Amino acid sequence: MTALALNPARPSQLLAEFDRRHRLLTRYGLATLALGAVAILLQFVDPRTLASGVGIWVKPAKFFISVSVFAFTAAWFMGYVRPERRNSRLMRGTVFALIASGTFELAYIVFQAARGLESHFNTGTPFHAIMYALMGLGAVILTATTLPLAWEIARRPAPGLQRSFVAAVVIGLLLTFALGATLGGYMSSQAGHAVGQAGGSVPLFGWNRLGGDLRIAHFFGIHAEQAIPLLAAAVAGASARLRWTAVLGGSAIYAALTLGVFYQAVAGRALLPL
Repeated sequence: MTALALNPARPSQLLAEFDRRHRLLTRYGLATLALGAVAILLQFVDPRTLASGVGIWVKPAKFFISVSVFAFTAAWFMGYVRPERRNSRLMRGTVFALIASGTFELAYIVFQAARGLESHFNTGTPFHAIMYALMGLGAVILTATTLPLAWEIARRPAPGLQRSFVAAVVIGLLLTFALGATLGGYMSSQAGHAVGQAGGSVPLFGWNRLGGDLRIAHFFGIHAEQAIPLLAAAVAGASARLRWTAVLGGSAIYAALTLGVFYQAVAGRALLPL
């Protein structure tokens, strides 16, 4: 088995591979991806905007796609758990927690969007304050599902994987929680994601270009679970020494860059200024 086992040559084969690794997570990823496409289309038929000037369906589209990517990643990583452990109580509970917390967060975001109201940083009424807190708890649970998956892969990896690649998957999962959840928690405790001046917008992401934006470091933190294993896959054909150097050094650099982007945002400086 190669490091990533990226054997499928066509999208249909890739989807079949996801399905083979974990059917429920794959179906959930497809469902949220489809709903993300619906949210994108709704932007063309529903011109309403939030007080910030952003279309009301922009955030639902982003979060549907983000949860979809998260679910697909978990489905893929289930292939690195020994087959006899994929249906264990721990793994079933992990999948349930991922789907339940992701669905709750998405449902509230859509609910607020349909009403033309902000879902995030909206604590104007007791109802909104409670729902925002619950949504934050859901986000922590969602990112925490990386921990039991990392534990299982670290203790009982599927046969045939390079040890350096197993380490990369585990480190990526741990960094997703450590950086993604921590930086996300800090951001949610603020009045908004922008620091200092606000204006301009990075295409697709909408990141602030006049001042700091706390979402960028959170984004990098969340996607450590893809970045570090992809780095390991890229050097899979190298010597063991070079593989370990790349995985450990790359992980340290990735974490340092994420924290650097965070401190830059806290200082009110834009990552991509106008």
